[in-house]
Amino acid sequence: MAAENWPDSLNTYLAKLGKTVDTTDSKGFLAVLKNPNGALLLDVREADEYKAGHIPGTVNIPRGVLEFRIYKQLGYPKTVDTKQKIYVHCATGGRATLATKELKDIGFTNVTAVLINVQDWEKAGNPWEK
Repeated sequence: MAAENWPDSLNTYLAKLGKTVDTTDSKGFLAVLKNPNGALLLDVREADEYKAGHIPGTVNIPRGVLEFRIYKQLGYPKTVDTKQKIYVHCATGGRATLATKELKDIGFTNVTAVLINVQDWEKAGNPWEK
């Protein structure tokens, strides 16, 4: 998740936070894409990033509005299953980690941060839509 344009304090925070949430890598996420088994595949990048290209089957809810939109995505005002499996990804893993923590904090119990770099994902020939 580290990036050279982030301060060390943010890298340290994300590393610490990453130890408190479930994570998977590109290999694990690719397996989920092949058989999502009812999981919500969530892309928390900004809308313009998503429109420029995204992983097929993902739903875009930008991180900045996640807490306000996730419930509607999962059927609110009907009862929302907070145990539903959710996989969260972004461009490099940082926002996914933060979003996963936020979802856990508001009561979702089965959330996994997907730690991938989407540019590397696309270059490797993994599923990608433009």
